Amino acid sequence: LPILGICYGMQLIAATLGGRVVSDKEREYGHAIIRHTPSTKENESTPLLAGLPEAMPVWMSHGDRIAEVPPGFRALASSETIPLAAMGNDKGVYGIQFHPEVVHTPDGDRLLRNFVIDICGAREDWTTDKFIDETIEQIRREVGDAHVICALSGGVDSAVAAALVHRAIGEQLTCIFVDNGLLRREEPERVVSTFKRHLKIDLRHIDAEKIFLDDLAGITDPETKRKHVGKTFIAVFEEAAHELGDVDFMVQGTTYPDVIESSTENGAAATIKSHHNVGGLPKRMQFLLVEPLRYLFKDEVRGVGLELGLPEEIVLRQPFPGPGLAIRIIGEITREKLEALRSADWIVMDEIKNAGLYHDLWQAFAVLTDTRTVGVQGDARTYGFAVALRIVTAEDAMTADWARIPYDVLAKISNRIVNEVSEINRVVLDITSKPPGTIEWE
Repeated sequence: LPILGICYGMQLIAATLGGRVVSDKEREYGHAIIRHTPSTKENESTPLLAGLPEAMPVWMSHGDRIAEVPPGFRALASSETIPLAAMGNDKGVYGIQFHPEVVHTPDGDRLLRNFVIDICGAREDWTTDKFIDETIEQIRREVGDAHVICALSGGVDSAVAAALVHRAIGEQLTCIFVDNGLLRREEPERVVSTFKRHLKIDLRHIDAEKIFLDDLAGITDPETKRKHVGKTFIAVFEEAAHELGDVDFMVQGTTYPDVIESSTENGAAATIKSHHNVGGLPKRMQFLLVEPLRYLFKDEVRGVGLELGLPEEIVLRQPFPGPGLAIRIIGEITREKLEALRSADWIVMDEIKNAGLYHDLWQAFAVLTDTRTVGVQGDARTYGFAVALRIVTAEDAMTADWARIPYDVLAKISNRIVNEVSEINRVVLDITSKPPGTIEWE
């Protein structure tokens, strides 16, 4: 069978088949240019690179490199940093050191198409409507006439999952919205209005702010925050589910990036962050999970949502993390910090929308740091919090780059935050890509 090893996959192929992989001080993270020579006889017979430019922008993310290809392989491309950026043999086994699947490799789709269509001979028959039809049938077979509950957060993923399951089983679905007190301004009201009134889904709204904030008191470690939010969510959700009587199935809006970044069950990747949608429920909660979006990326989830008829304001909204503002406040979480961050975040979103940039960005938000800085406002000395702006572009959240926002928009955001939010007196801009950073700060 044809094989394409991507990044670590290329290194694994090399190490397994007799090549040599070495650690290198010359690490590559982010943008790079690879070059191949399509005019040579060797590359003319390499369908993987057919139609690609000789100088090709790509996205790298590696600290090791291949020093020697295995027997029977040849080098197909190089970058300024590494001589072996792609390799292949005559048996259809290829390796590439860069990531073609991300938006920051502009010609990556063409390379993947070369492999999937031309080399593997796959058919192009996946569509959103076909996915919906097949998934609905699968849900009906799996669930039967059982009662199903959905952990609804108000985000894109849980909204699409709920709509898809509701399309399949109708009144058998009850959604439970746990308001953890860590949401953005006016978020709870928007969730209730959309799902209860617009989509006509049976929705139970639980105000659990005090429970969550009491549990998070004094906690500063980001991973501990995530785990506490997840643990408290399960406890509140379990109590609400118990009141509904016999329930066999639970819907979650888990997507593929959640699985990759949270799961270690197959040892394929280190855990980047815990995610309360992934990793299992307590053994006492004997629900069978329904995760209809588990193998979709965010852009595919949005396509499904639009096909289902969900409003654009829900489907095209920017992602929001499950732990909410808990991981956008560095250090201990208090009600005062939450209100300050909500105010700053509202301003960021307001100005981004005013500038017509909202749908061009993957995410735009504020982070309340734990740093206090000296400032002067009027004739008085201030000692307030510093806020960081995180504004990024991405296609699927697996990689991201900082957005080149016009200076006048950044100036408006900064001026409004320091003038309208008394607790904040400094605004900074985060210009780190993913990798090596993550989109969220915690």
